[in-house]
Amino acid sequence: MTTPRLGFACMYRHPERELSLKELKALEGAYNPRTTTLRWMDSVTLQVARDKLLDIVEHNLAAQIRLLGYVAQLPTARRMLRLSSDLLPFYSHPKVVEFYRDPAVLSRLEQGFAAIGDTARKADIRLSFHPGQFCVLGSDRPDVVENSVAEFEYHADMIRMMGYGKRFQDFKCNVHIAGRLGAEGVRVVWPRLSEVARNCITFENEEKTYGVDDCLQLADLAPVVLDIHHCWINENRYIEPDDPRVARIIDSWRGVRPVMHYSQPPETLQALGFEASRKLVMDELLKVVSKRDLYGHSNRMWNEWTNTYALQFLDQFDIMFEAKDKNLAVEAFYQRYVLAT
Repeated sequence: MTTPRLGFACMYRHPERELSLKELKALEGAYNPRTTTLRWMDSVTLQVARDKLLDIVEHNLAAQIRLLGYVAQLPTARRMLRLSSDLLPFYSHPKVVEFYRDPAVLSRLEQGFAAIGDTARKADIRLSFHPGQFCVLGSDRPDVVENSVAEFEYHADMIRMMGYGKRFQDFKCNVHIAGRLGAEGVRVVWPRLSEVARNCITFENEEKTYGVDDCLQLADLAPVVLDIHHCWINENRYIEPDDPRVARIIDSWRGVRPVMHYSQPPETLQALGFEASRKLVMDELLKVVSKRDLYGHSNRMWNEWTNTYALQFLDQFDIMFEAKDKNLAVEAFYQRYVLAT
């Protein structure tokens, strides 16, 4: 895979944003997953809950096929997609696990995910997952570790049913190093992960505790996903493309094209006088906002300086965009910064 890729995460956004919320929901709903709550499931009979859950699963499988169909008609450089973690609601929850073990349900899942995998491979779409922040493999609490392993293996099951996980990084499943035990806790858990999980797992630096250097401690086990926004917040500066650690990150992918994550702080900074053409300097920002205000993602990639900075990495990394406007944010970036060069 040599063509640089730009990707978006989990949800489709319709380009006609002036429509009503009801109209947008109707247009986008066919591409996006649905879910329910445990509280509702506990409030109805077992059969009603089962029927509802099956209906949601059927919708979600079909929605992913439609979403892949949308991505397949994009230019090759934009065929990268993070699938939603919510395709099979409560898959690893003790109250629901028997539903997913039902032979009829399992057969349907295998058929549906096989179709997703086949569709992605035929269209040369690079896929990934990103389990939520409650997946804490480095926790010092045994119950949290057990739940986290189960949650990660839920993703591994979906990956396996799609026909991936057979070789190193044929599919990316990304987590943060988290928990009091950090990287050493992850090492303890590592042998418990399935072969599919170990083939697909990547570790991403985060903005608070575990940064790039912490992830590189695990580079012998799995690749490092460089998040340049998190790194900027964590280190109070932008990591340079020629930083020696970037070369080590690339090496951690063992010949597979690396993936990095890219986001920007919210557009509300413009109302505070931070212009789109200006470099966002941490010392200046912290005079008027807190670091926590910078954690959130913008709707679009509004800061031009940061876009030019991120573009420097594209010759060596595929870039997963984390923006609220999803595919629309990537489309705007692609038109202005990639096609224009």
